[in-house]
Amino acid sequence: MRCEIDEIPEAAARLLDRSKDAVKATGLALREKDPAFLVTIARGSSDHAALFLKYAIELTTGRPVASLGPSLASIYGADMRLSGAASISISQSGKSPDIVAMAQAATKAGAVTIALTNTLPSPISQASTHPLDIQAGPEIAVAATKSYVNSIVAGLAILAEWTDDAALRRAVADLPIQFAKAVTLDWQMLADNLTEAESLFVLGRGPALAIASEAALKFKETSGMHAEAYSAAEVLHGPVALVEKKFPVIGLAARDAAEGSVTGILDGLGAKGALAFVTSAQAKTAKILPFIETGHPITDALALILPFYGFVESWSRSRGLNPDAPVALKKVTETR
Repeated sequence: MRCEIDEIPEAAARLLDRSKDAVKATGLALREKDPAFLVTIARGSSDHAALFLKYAIELTTGRPVASLGPSLASIYGADMRLSGAASISISQSGKSPDIVAMAQAATKAGAVTIALTNTLPSPISQASTHPLDIQAGPEIAVAATKSYVNSIVAGLAILAEWTDDAALRRAVADLPIQFAKAVTLDWQMLADNLTEAESLFVLGRGPALAIASEAALKFKETSGMHAEAYSAAEVLHGPVALVEKKFPVIGLAARDAAEGSVTGILDGLGAKGALAFVTSAQAKTAKILPFIETGHPITDALALILPFYGFVESWSRSRGLNPDAPVALKKVTETR
């Protein structure tokens, strides 16, 4: 897992080089389709990548994006009306039966169907009109890291091409350099404060909420730690009742319009005795976790996952666990 985390900058560069023609073709297809809305099809870490792209697409294009439950096709056989839509399926292995069935249903329903996968050819690529190889390379550790990041990088590259967004295009092109900085950041301060913790919250808003969701999953996968992800606003609508003195709360804030809101909530929780951490220099009470600034609010959020991955891999090993092969999990999960 550590080796694969360190490979993320190289994997991103490889994707942007080798899949650039597919990115352009897919962006052009979206421009020609001009979809009224988009849908995503994914599970696990791939679904968190889809959530990230949902926010990026909605913020950039104003088009609504909805997550489709794969069981709509594989279990319920529902007929979807997607002739005015585009769909994005994300699957590292490209062969989970329910994801493939939903992608096939979306293609049949008339959507422009995009598949982001680390395996070509594969059933998901054959079920979609625009398959794209995310070029992450072999990923051996059970917990997805570089395939998660490259799925998002691929989606952002397509989005920049679709919208002809020069600022986003530059930010995506710079990601290998920014990732090389982010992967070296040290979150040992967080590890030092979690020694007695049994549960924690990870908070974010916008694209950073997708990063929080991925982080909470990785706590569970690699360390057997109960962690829940919430919107920094939503946590105040009930879950905050669980936040007692020394309860850990991690706030993932990007340099975007939500930074002040997220940081303010973490400061408030820290003032009440919670172990509050946040990736923002605006913090007054919460402890500040190191982060990098990419110069773009969307890629800023994505870069937050790299130091977290490094932290959680090391922390898992410090607890006597094997983050490469967590108990009861396997690399490819085929659900129906």
